[in-house]
Amino acid sequence: MTAQSMRDHLQSLPETDPELDRLVTEIIGRVADKWTMLLIEVLTEKGTCRFGELGRECVGISQKMLTQTLRAMERDGLVTRKIYPVVPPKVEYALTEMGLGLSEAFCGVWLWAERNRAAIEQARSDYAAREEA
Repeated sequence: MTAQSMRDHLQSLPETDPELDRLVTEIIGRVADKWTMLLIEVLTEKGTCRFGELGRECVGISQKMLTQTLRAMERDGLVTRKIYPVVPPKVEYALTEMGLGLSEAFCGVWLWAERNRAAIEQARSDYAAREEA
């Protein structure tokens, strides 16, 4: 599909629901966040994880950012949090069906990147050469 045919297709679609548009914008903002995508990836690969394990798997994330990101993901219905009444506290996180569906949807981005890696690298190289000239 060419860029023009994509634009024509999008313009031919019926008007969208403004509330749905707002929700989609919010969700794109959520999943475009580096930490959300990394946490989804970890939880997809490992399944249920404890807070500390998630922190170790997401190298560079602060405890505060991990807490904030997990809370936002829980609020959006992407993860569940299970608290065990033990000392020391034990908290586990797992993807919900919605979270797994989002993981599956974004798997397409990785597949696209894999298919287009050489072309992206070539485009970047061409751009850098033009900028240096």
